[in-house]
Amino acid sequence: MKGLKMIIENKSKNVILKNIIISFFSGIIGTILIILILFKTNTFSKLLKNNNKPTTITYTNTNQISLSSISDTGVAVAQKVLPSVVGIDVTFEKQQSSMSGGSGSGIIISSDGYILTNSHVITGDNTNGVNLGKPIEIKVYLYNDKTPYPAQIIGNDPQTDLSVLKINKTNLVAAELGDSDAVQIGEYCMAVGNPLGMRSSITTGSISALNRQLVGENGVLYTLIQTDAAINSGNSGGALVNSNGQVIGVNTIKVSGEDIEGLSFAIPINHTKRIFSDLIKYNKVIRPYIGIAGTTISDAILKQFPNSKLVKGIYIRNIGQNSPAEKAGLKIGDIITSFDNKPVSTMFDIDLIKNNHNIGDKVTIEVYRSGEKFNTTIELIEANN
Repeated sequence: MKGLKMIIENKSKNVILKNIIISFFSGIIGTILIILILFKTNTFSKLLKNNNKPTTITYTNTNQISLSSISDTGVAVAQKVLPSVVGIDVTFEKQQSSMSGGSGSGIIISSDGYILTNSHVITGDNTNGVNLGKPIEIKVYLYNDKTPYPAQIIGNDPQTDLSVLKINKTNLVAAELGDSDAVQIGEYCMAVGNPLGMRSSITTGSISALNRQLVGENGVLYTLIQTDAAINSGNSGGALVNSNGQVIGVNTIKVSGEDIEGLSFAIPINHTKRIFSDLIKYNKVIRPYIGIAGTTISDAILKQFPNSKLVKGIYIRNIGQNSPAEKAGLKIGDIITSFDNKPVSTMFDIDLIKNNHNIGDKVTIEVYRSGEKFNTTIELIEANN
């Protein structure tokens, strides 16, 4: 076996050596022939000339942002929206006939003189919790117009911190209202208003967050747009606009502190449309009423009572007499988990849904009672303000 192996190995070595020699000389002959052909056709000299030329690689960044385009956007937005934002000066009467003043901003919502602003601008309830007194005179200042136009309060809704004023002036430039539901985090925005009485001022920034829930001093839970565009005292009631110059929010709150910067909030414009429409038409807000008081059953509560028949939702702790809820058969202890086919976990969730309905609408709700689920229908009636 060893001898056979040696013979095979020797034969293999001879064959390999022979192949190497043949390949070597074939390569040399082939190279010489190629060089002769290239010289004969002048191709070789052309290749040498081309190789002396540097190779240029062009790189195009498709994500480039032009600073000039951002600047142009700001200019265009300011030019569009400034004529639609007004300054508001209010004189308040305090006790002992003393006077005090306040300032704010407003948004022109119709060419015939209707102006949307914050309730606290014209009622004297400022953001520091101090009541400035009873408003006795309200003056509105238009863009590039030093004429003070007397304004009257058409309607005021402290619950949403919104008010509508009216001045005797026509052919005004009404703001274009956008869609706050389409706003995205990170997009450009501009705040326009009357900070510290300095009229027609703008600040720019971006949308920092959406659906921020803050509790106001009146105990009402607000769902707001958060921005890092500066909103200072006097900016309240002014416009927060997008890159198209469309109003997406009403400036309302700035959170301030030693270690806090760039924390401002606006009421989404979609939340205001029905409010100012009602204020203009009825001088008040028409709100649907169902007649319950409830408490949120959160995940934390469910963990504390793992063996109970509780579910996540709204625990009914009180029902109004002869209310729609009572007529629908609801009882204290029931848990509402869905309202108008939408999941709910707080009374604020229910308010947001029902306030988008009309009086007389019938809404389906999902209820748990002693662990059993059932559906019922509730008819909305007008709330007694």
